[in-house]
Amino acid sequence: MIKNIYKVSQILAFVPFMAIPSVSLASHIGSLDTTPVTKVEISVEDLRQQKADAINTYFKERSMPLHGTGMTFVLVAEKYGLDWRLLPAIGIRESSGGKAACGYNPFGWGSCKLSNFSSYEQAIEALGKNLGGGNPKTARYYAGNTTKEKLYYYNGTVLPSYPDEVLAIMKKIETDMD
Repeated sequence: MIKNIYKVSQILAFVPFMAIPSVSLASHIGSLDTTPVTKVEISVEDLRQQKADAINTYFKERSMPLHGTGMTFVLVAEKYGLDWRLLPAIGIRESSGGKAACGYNPFGWGSCKLSNFSSYEQAIEALGKNLGGGNPKTARYYAGNTTKEKLYYYNGTVLPSYPDEVLAIMKKIETDMD
């Protein structure tokens, strides 16, 4: 055991100085501080909450009925491998965040013919499943595609500027996270 420790210490003695991460060095250069550098880590729950808060802030500042659904958007996006801003941005583009929703369908999903949702949460789940490729009937349009490609199939075939409009809204939502 001691031989192995000795071998490891001999090998580590030859690790080049430049192999030490620069972040670790930058905080100690010119300092006599001997305390170890610690990373500030954020938990998954905290990151989820920050995203949900950004979504809710965006909705609240604009008096949008989808206010309060931020965490649902975040969890559904995680579940189906979507960008966390995608579904709220579609809801904003399609119905001003629920102001012009077809019942509980703030996305215009199914050309508003699908308005039999009993809650916004149910509609968010349904759209997430479809855009995430989880519905075999729509997977050929959405599964494995980039966000921009998903938006093209969602409404870009009818309105060519649609993908860029939704992507711009996604950027605005993220600025509320700062």
